[in-house]
Amino acid sequence: MIRPVSLALSAASLAVLLSCVPAIGAEEAIVIPPPVLDEARTAGQEKAVFAGGCFWGVQGVFQHVNGVTAAVSGYSGGRQEDADYSMVSTGTTGHAEAVEVSYDPAKVSYGQLLQIFFSVAHNPTQLNYQGPDHGTQYRSALFVMNDEQEKIAKAYIAQLENIHVFAGPIVTEVTDISGFFPAETYHQDFLTLNPTYPYILFNDMPKIENLRMLFPGAFRSEPVLVLKAKG
Repeated sequence: MIRPVSLALSAASLAVLLSCVPAIGAEEAIVIPPPVLDEARTAGQEKAVFAGGCFWGVQGVFQHVNGVTAAVSGYSGGRQEDADYSMVSTGTTGHAEAVEVSYDPAKVSYGQLLQIFFSVAHNPTQLNYQGPDHGTQYRSALFVMNDEQEKIAKAYIAQLENIHVFAGPIVTEVTDISGFFPAETYHQDFLTLNPTYPYILFNDMPKIENLRMLFPGAFRSEPVLVLKAKG
């Protein structure tokens, strides 16, 4: 992920950035079955934390899912005092770039969120990297809130592995959450606020279109935004 220094790009600067970005965008989404095991569809508010590479795109995907009431970019897996972008980017803090999703299970279940995560939001076969981003901070991980989430997540990974839906083994970690720490303000809602930023344009905007095409019933055209909620 390229940290934004200034979004007011000159034509020359934009040309340089585009030359550094792959000519093709994000990898194609994978059509996968829903999980056999899932949570009860009862009304309320629950949270789940997903890590799948740069949090800009993962946040953007979940912000477009019906039933999601908030999706916040942040850090999980390390200490609170190390939850700073400049430190996490070194790959030495134990943190992964992650997204905390708040949702109503009566409208979208944890299992459905997992299906979107594995199908659209990232590639779960890439170990300690995602697309152009390399390092343990970009690892694929599920930070589970309770025993039920752990059981559903592990069962779904086993289900997908058994039918060999991916070209390689799934490397997604399933870990008890020890804390989630929101990222800096300039990282929040980055995809929505900067849809033509080269990194977003090539790596993440295709994910939103894939979500719309593969999960039309779950797609919401108007994203739920962090900064709008704070305002």
